[in-house]
Amino acid sequence: MSRHARKFFEHVKSKEFRQYLMRYHFWGPVANWGIPIAAMADMKKDPDIISPRMTAALCVYSALFMRFAWMVQPRNHLLFACHITNETCQLIQLGRYFTLSGVTKKDAA
Repeated sequence: MSRHARKFFEHVKSKEFRQYLMRYHFWGPVANWGIPIAAMADMKKDPDIISPRMTAALCVYSALFMRFAWMVQPRNHLLFACHITNETCQLIQLGRYFTLSGVTKKDAA
């Protein structure tokens, strides 16, 4: 086993790492990853199902929590990564919605 792998496994087995796993600031963001994962899965679906109001609300939500994750001490990088991923996915979804609505309006004319 390499030196880096051994060091990683020692870290995972340490008391400090186990204590970190038992804190809310780890499990909250882990559970929160359901939102961006669902948004990624929705990117493969028809844009007709996109709700622009809900998608915009999720953009505002993620923007606020990105700021929170950055400003809280100690910084919560896991929560920040979750919300920047969600923000990106939701903005892509909004782009898909407006592209579809623009194409639909041109087709109707």
